Amino acid sequence: MIKIKVDQEKLEVAVELLRALAHPLRLQIIGFIDEHKSIHVNKIYNTLNLEQSITSQHLRILRKAELVITQREGKFIHYSLNYPKLQSVNNHIQEFLLNNDDV
Repeated sequence: MIKIKVDQEKLEVAVELLRALAHPLRLQIIGFIDEHKSIHVNKIYNTLNLEQSITSQHLRILRKAELVITQREGKFIHYSLNYPKLQSVNNHIQEFLLNNDDV
């Protein structure tokens, strides 16, 4: 029998990250932010033709997963991507896939 030790805290963080990335609309928002490097929330929902409340919910999930960074300028909140975090997630996924070819 093989015993597998799971760090529950790390597993929960991984789940949050993957859940944040696993939604098509969040991926679209991430792509849009990437195109503009830094953009305020009004521009995101107006350009992507989304409801403000829906956009805010998705951005909250991305913030909680630390995939986006916020910066307030007056009454606007600007969003940019946390590239180091996204790269780290990508690296871990690639490593997992390479080490688990039969998954």
